[in-house]
Amino acid sequence: MIEGNLARALLSDMIRVRRMEEKCAELYSAGKIRGFLHLYVGEEAVAAGSLRALSNVDAVVATYREHAHALLHGIPMTRIMAEMFGKEQGCSRGRGGSMHLFDAATRFYGGNAIVAGGLPLAVGIAFADAMFHRKQVTACYFGDGAVAEGAFHEALNMAALWRLPVLFCCENNLYAMGTALDRAQSQTDLTIKAAAYRVPTLAVDGMDVEACYSATQQAVSHVRGTGGPFFIEFRTYRFRAHSMFDPELYRDKAEVEKWRERDPIHSFVAQCLSDGTLSDGDVDDIESAAAVEIGDAVAYAEAGTWEDTADLERDVLTPPATDHEVALEESTPEPAR
Repeated sequence: MIEGNLARALLSDMIRVRRMEEKCAELYSAGKIRGFLHLYVGEEAVAAGSLRALSNVDAVVATYREHAHALLHGIPMTRIMAEMFGKEQGCSRGRGGSMHLFDAATRFYGGNAIVAGGLPLAVGIAFADAMFHRKQVTACYFGDGAVAEGAFHEALNMAALWRLPVLFCCENNLYAMGTALDRAQSQTDLTIKAAAYRVPTLAVDGMDVEACYSATQQAVSHVRGTGGPFFIEFRTYRFRAHSMFDPELYRDKAEVEKWRERDPIHSFVAQCLSDGTLSDGDVDDIESAAAVEIGDAVAYAEAGTWEDTADLERDVLTPPATDHEVALEESTPEPAR
């Protein structure tokens, strides 16, 4: 049984994420949000539990399913929603959208669209912290599909060799896009892959926010104490399709409904009400606060401005032409008119 303030914080984090994403799905259907949209619904216990165990000076690197991590690591919902709308008030000035949330001030380094693309970045950030003797952790979130990529093995190997302060957080939701884990991985216990690089590991129930919090506390303590990496496999499940474009023909509906019975929010509320940690009034207050925050975020995004077309080439770097390219251009005759 956890104390009331922590329980309230964990529940608030999960509800803020769930309600924000439900609103995003609604806005996507209304044409307000465009492009790709990958929702985290069902996995909230992982982000809420793990990020609550980190400090605000730690770095976070995430995948394209990163709304929860961005919000809970300190990016205001207003700036996240504005980014979803493509407005210049967004955290990436409207240029990144759903998959590329970024904020250097909070040390949130993406939102990375390439599977396993964040792993080498996390190792690099941790290397810089180690070089400057900073007692900071870089938490790198990635899915089970990333474990099949070469970058995963390179990143774990280097982090272990150089004893870098990286917390590898594998969000194993059993499907790499539409491919079931056991159809792509001969070894489905992903902790064994990390242990092969002599990285200490834990496997945790990713539908249990307390378990996620406790496991991450243990892992963070190890990383800060030794300076070396740690790997957690959060065994979780997403309730919605891979993305808003996904017809979801690869999962049996009965399987999804079975996992929905373990909804991390409903389970935690039931537990807290049963043991007296929280009251119905507490839950209502959390829901009300989330509704106000979401309303403010949508209003902020709606009132935001589009980037001026004159700025479209700002921050787009074009390398100088080589001597060969210049000579080629000068020698090319004008086309006949």
